[in-house]
Amino acid sequence: MRSTLMFCLLLLMLTNTLAAESVGMVTGSTTGTYIQFGKDIAAISKKSGVTIIVKSSKGSVDNIRRMSSSENAAFAIVQSDVLGYLSKSNNLKFKSYAKRLRLIYPFYNEEVHLFARKTIKTLSDLQGKTIAVGPKSSGTNMTAWNILKIASIEPAKRLNLSVDEGISRVLKGEVDAAFVVAGKPRKGFSNLFSTPKESVKALLQQVHFVALDDSALLAEYVRSDLKSEDYGIVDATIPTIAVKALLVTYDFSSGHSVYYEKRCRQLAAIGQAIRQNIGKLRQKHHKKWQQVDLEGDMENWAMDQCSHRKLPAPVASSGRGKTIDNDINCALNGTC
Repeated sequence: MRSTLMFCLLLLMLTNTLAAESVGMVTGSTTGTYIQFGKDIAAISKKSGVTIIVKSSKGSVDNIRRMSSSENAAFAIVQSDVLGYLSKSNNLKFKSYAKRLRLIYPFYNEEVHLFARKTIKTLSDLQGKTIAVGPKSSGTNMTAWNILKIASIEPAKRLNLSVDEGISRVLKGEVDAAFVVAGKPRKGFSNLFSTPKESVKALLQQVHFVALDDSALLAEYVRSDLKSEDYGIVDATIPTIAVKALLVTYDFSSGHSVYYEKRCRQLAAIGQAIRQNIGKLRQKHHKKWQQVDLEGDMENWAMDQCSHRKLPAPVASSGRGKTIDNDINCALNGTC
């Protein structure tokens, strides 16, 4: 009897310890949408008893690396084309990562902007040209690599410039084109196109957005477009593609260790918190939540089992204690 009681106490202590442990979430830059989404998720999950440590990162590839390391980084926000990128890579570790990734929820679209000199009229015109593809490990860099791979295009040079530096060098004619992945309208572009500077307006006459409508790209991307209401520089609708921002994790449902079971319970609580609070997130948090469809279809991705488990409903209190308190208070105050 005593040994059974001790076992139950130890089990209770272990359960409480696991519940109290935090879970790390890797997102994006300190000023981007990913990290704000992370903070929004952390806020609603805390009420469910799960503490999330929201961490900044260099981008989707960096997030995958960190999730596969010993760091406390159990889940992340990444671009949807990270799966194709990892699968096409010659890096065997990357290929193994792709097999273990699981989708928690799809979030919102991020448009691919191919900003180029007007001599670049189609995607194929990038063959043998100089292209700004974004910083290493960034989402833009990954998407640029993936698109060029799908289209069998080999540039003369790939420059790992920041997005703004790439745009600037395209304007000055030092680079033929720059890839920019961002939800439209990107503030930097909007500011640029509305500038009062005559010198910059003159440079803008030599650049444009290139259409991205190759059918081969639609196997991994979704259709989108750039319109005049998005950017003043656009005269007619320009077809393009978009990646989807996704909340992902590794497959913790496949293991039965204490660690795997802990992570699975945490993900179940987080998934439930998002489902139950999606209305609040759309109304009171980052405006991109208004574009989120939790039931959206991502055919290339396997669904995470842990985050979609239903947690048992809490045992309802009889409320008797509260009723007695109310009775005593109203009696004392003469308001019964």
